[in-house]
Amino acid sequence: MFNDEMLSLGCKRSAIRELFEFGKQRAAEVGADKVYDFSLGNPSVPAPAEVKEAMLELINTLDDKTLHGYTSAQGDLSVRTAVADSLNKKYGVSFGADDIYMTCGAAAGLAITLRALCIEGDEVVLLAPYFPEYGVFVKAAGATPVTVKFDGDFQIDFASLEKALSPKTKAIIVNSPNNPCGVIYSEKTLKKLGEMLTERAKLYGHPLFIIADEPYRELVYDGENVPFIPTVYSDTVVCYSFSKSLSLPGERIGYIAVNPACNGARELYFAILGAGRALGYVCAPSLFQRVAAKCLNARPDLKAYDENRTLLYTSLCKIGFECVHPKGAFYLFVKAPNGDAAAFSEAAKKHGLLIVSGNDFAAPEWVRIAYCVSKDTIIKSLPSFEKLYSEFV
Repeated sequence: MFNDEMLSLGCKRSAIRELFEFGKQRAAEVGADKVYDFSLGNPSVPAPAEVKEAMLELINTLDDKTLHGYTSAQGDLSVRTAVADSLNKKYGVSFGADDIYMTCGAAAGLAITLRALCIEGDEVVLLAPYFPEYGVFVKAAGATPVTVKFDGDFQIDFASLEKALSPKTKAIIVNSPNNPCGVIYSEKTLKKLGEMLTERAKLYGHPLFIIADEPYRELVYDGENVPFIPTVYSDTVVCYSFSKSLSLPGERIGYIAVNPACNGARELYFAILGAGRALGYVCAPSLFQRVAAKCLNARPDLKAYDENRTLLYTSLCKIGFECVHPKGAFYLFVKAPNGDAAAFSEAAKKHGLLIVSGNDFAAPEWVRIAYCVSKDTIIKSLPSFEKLYSEFV
């Protein structure tokens, strides 16, 4: 009677959301002070002051129809121009307003881009570890996800990638800084990836696209550099979100940027317009398009995230855990001492620790800890991490 695949998705939330909902229920039962929720990547630092200032300025100066009415389907022209100009200034590229499509966050950007690129029978490569919803988005676009494992440094395992590529490959999703492990793909890694895709494109007779998922582009530490992928590989589409860079996850605002140097750039942009139409995206939220345009250079206070990162990484390593040192985002990837992430994360619940199993990230020996929480939460959770560790060693 109904679409069985959609029914299945609706009946079972993602592992991250399931754990988040469990945390709320558990807090109601035993008290919030006994639950240490590291499940969701929900920014804990406030939005930059510029966001409130921009909202007030817009509310006080624009009439309601302009403020709350429809924009063009692809976004307000002045907003798209501002985004393109900002990218050009930062990265020395040549985007125009008609290369930018405003979206309801990066998730909508990915769904639209995949729908625009893929036809039935195509394959999309996912680099482990990866955000679990990628598989959902790929399948919804009629394509098949193909997983490629990571190497010992959490960079790309090129031997595995070489075997995964085929004439059916349409695209590869690259997420850097990475959710769930916080690693940044180096320029060396990305150049090697670009060279491999260029060679295969010549062999297969069609371009292989990189879809750069970049919600964490600005969340980096220790002066690390995040290469802007369109400057490394021409056939790139960027999906960006302001959810993390402006601490606005619930406002659902982001954009797609089609590299004007990519193969069939104009046709691809129009395919994105068509995909947005087919998926029911009339336009991104009008007010927050304009807020984002005014806050393109604003950033949240990364000091709190950095302090949490150092505290959690240092403390868990001292206890005995094996951890990946995160260079960006706000996640710590920790190896389950028993090698079984699902069993380990389930055991953690008994200690009030809500940590996400890496099974859905294609990393079944690892768990993800989101440190976008209060520093006090981390401090109070450490005795529980010690008790948990002692159960497995």
